[in-house]
Amino acid sequence: MQRTRKSHTPRLGIAAVALGWALAGSAALAQQAAPPLTLKALFERAWERQPEAQSAALRRESAQAARSGANAWTAEPAALELSRKSDRPGSNQGSREYEVGVALPLWLPGERTRKQALGDAEIQALESRRLAAQLQLAGTVREAWWALQRAQAELGLAQDRLQSAQQLAADVARRFKAGDMSRADQTQAEGAVAQAEALVAEATGARDAAQAALAVWGGAVVQADGAEPEALPAAGLPAEHPAVADWQGQAEVARRAADLAAVQTRANPELTVAATRAREQSGERYAQSFTLGVRIPLGGGERAHAKEAAARADALDAEARARVEQDRLAADVAAAAARVKAAQAQRAAMERHAALARDTRGFVDKAFRLGEADWPTRLRVELDAVQAERQLARARIDAAAAISTLRQAMGLLPQ
Repeated sequence: MQRTRKSHTPRLGIAAVALGWALAGSAALAQQAAPPLTLKALFERAWERQPEAQSAALRRESAQAARSGANAWTAEPAALELSRKSDRPGSNQGSREYEVGVALPLWLPGERTRKQALGDAEIQALESRRLAAQLQLAGTVREAWWALQRAQAELGLAQDRLQSAQQLAADVARRFKAGDMSRADQTQAEGAVAQAEALVAEATGARDAAQAALAVWGGAVVQADGAEPEALPAAGLPAEHPAVADWQGQAEVARRAADLAAVQTRANPELTVAATRAREQSGERYAQSFTLGVRIPLGGGERAHAKEAAARADALDAEARARVEQDRLAADVAAAAARVKAAQAQRAAMERHAALARDTRGFVDKAFRLGEADWPTRLRVELDAVQAERQLARARIDAAAAISTLRQAMGLLPQ
């Protein structure tokens, strides 16, 4: 019985078409499931999910309430005092005395103004801490964002390479049937298609992993290729960097706390105002009297001094950390600016290289179709062009990511 020899080309074409439809269908479903997000929108969504953002309103309310308490006329809320005195309990005979009084805690000299200053410092420090937390989150989101952009660019280039390999394989198969090319050339072309399919699968897995890592910060998100880079900021470290302002705010709170502890050397004195109604014997008329008194506690001794010293130490520690952070950030900004300049130069060079590779591929492809160029040259030029496009895509993303890193070092949030 004679067996018919089947070519691998139709089967290869069917597999390629099926793979293309699967990729297109998965991409369409992903786009329908979650629309693309910008870097700014993703950061805002990630910040809303953070504990610091959810508790910010209550913390601000607490700080403002503490600041409002420093505007009160008394150091603590007034206390009502009630008392009843009798020499014969359980009987209406004998002497009786009823007293109603109010105790008013008084401010120590300078305590009220220093407590107001501490409240203002705590409100400002709370805002600085919020900005610092936002900047820290922005760095993590930016890193995951650009990792996804790189993965998506790799996937797009892998798909382009697969499409180009399929076209070359179809051309080689046609010329093999016509007797212009050998069986080895057709096998080599089919091997290039298989290699391109493997690269697409690998790039798809990397894209899905990067997408899953990004979804942690903003839920199920699907990003589109070609993300717009952030604006290039002006050179120099901003005067109000959130990371530095956070330490400076903590230092200011510690200084104000030390100033307050310096005057709180004893408990608050109390002014007592009382009215007394009393009688000596049963049947006598009640007599009324008024009492005005002052309660002055003794000094706090070493405990007050220890509290002040601890606050001064905290202030010095925070100030030192702010200076160290300032120097570190200045170095980070300088390094990031240098990387931006290098990445932009590399991107320009890769653009020229990719343009030349595209022109060369066009020339060789035309010559190959006319039979003026051999198959190894055509395949080598194709691979060189694909590699040039891949390098260009990486250079563009690296340049945009370098700008994003510079903005992060300068304390600027995504825009």
